Amino acid sequence: MLKGSAFFAVIFVGVAILAVSGYAQDQSPRPSPAANANCSFADGKTVTVAYSSPRAKGRKIYGGLVPYGKVWRAGANEATTIAIDTDVTIGGKTIPAGTYTIFTIPNENKWTMIINKTTKNAKGGPLWGVPYPGEEGDFARVDMKASKLGSPVENFTISFDKSGSGCVMNLDWETTRASIEISEKK
Repeated sequence: MLKGSAFFAVIFVGVAILAVSGYAQDQSPRPSPAANANCSFADGKTVTVAYSSPRAKGRKIYGGLVPYGKVWRAGANEATTIAIDTDVTIGGKTIPAGTYTIFTIPNENKWTMIINKTTKNAKGGPLWGVPYPGEEGDFARVDMKASKLGSPVENFTISFDKSGSGCVMNLDWETTRASIEISEKK
């Protein structure tokens, strides 16, 4: 009897170890892979955006999958974050150094960027992009310029273009670009 119990205990522990190691090693590619975009100022200070890049896959994006006039997580999976290691001006508002989440409200001619202070969920883990954590966590809301791209973009992309002493952050997807200027606060 004791040998039988020991045998089943060993089998159970072995299966548990295999299950846990298999789960921990699941590196299957995500349909919306993680991506980063960086802006560096002349003094070496940076702005880094971490986001997940969903694919259009033939879907109507803005005014369809992403409704106009509603808060959107600006990416997929975990909430998009912006890490700033110096005080900056974004769309005319001063944003102190720190890490924030970014949400947007897309519209045809103008977007709103929401810079939110909530970066963790109630358990201390990463904040998932949906649902929006609420206006009480908003640090700032700033207007973004919306324009049409010359050709469709399959993968949602955030990028930076140098502009004078700062950068312009671009959110490109489908045939839309939403952009906003970011400069170091002097």
